[in-house]
Amino acid sequence: MSEPSLPEQIANELRRDILRGTLVPGAPLKERDRALEMGVSRTPMREAIRILSQEGLVVLRPARSPLVADPPLSDIMDHVIVLRALEELSGELACTNATEEDLDKLRAINAKFESEFYTADRLVSFETDMSFHMAIARASHNYALADTHRSFLARLWRARFLTSTRRRNRQTVLEQHAALLDALCRRDRAALKTAFDAHLGHLADDIRKVFEKEQT
Repeated sequence: MSEPSLPEQIANELRRDILRGTLVPGAPLKERDRALEMGVSRTPMREAIRILSQEGLVVLRPARSPLVADPPLSDIMDHVIVLRALEELSGELACTNATEEDLDKLRAINAKFESEFYTADRLVSFETDMSFHMAIARASHNYALADTHRSFLARLWRARFLTSTRRRNRQTVLEQHAALLDALCRRDRAALKTAFDAHLGHLADDIRKVFEKEQT
């Protein structure tokens, strides 16, 4: 895998600032100030902001500073419905199309997730979690589907992170990932659907609770 470009590196840092709450929803993202803070020129900063706008994390405005996105709950819920369908379809196709190399990558990501789950920074652990889901989508070998999945996952990035930091039973998450991986390795579509239902079945409610808490 090639090293990320400078705009991608900047986008990664800004994305982390958004997830950690350093950049709050609705706040202006001043291109010049951020470029000075990060010691980069405005050109890669502008490209990084464009990347984040495509992910739905930043809203561009003509002749004004972009804003950190603050989507309404109704939009987030719409994306959750689509994401669940994309995850299940990706898994179904991966049961048929995944190569042993794909499965080995999933095993490696899940092993990393388990090993760092209780010790790593929560954001690092979350990024590993999301990479597991993206790897399932790539294992479908339907690249239009994988690209669409990545786009919808990006738009739920902040909401998913907030719910992940508030999970009460962290052991359950590890067990659910293990069940997803086991079903994929056995190419058992029925078991995989059951595992996805268990893993994502409460996602909409979890996000709604986080959203409502932020509004109070």
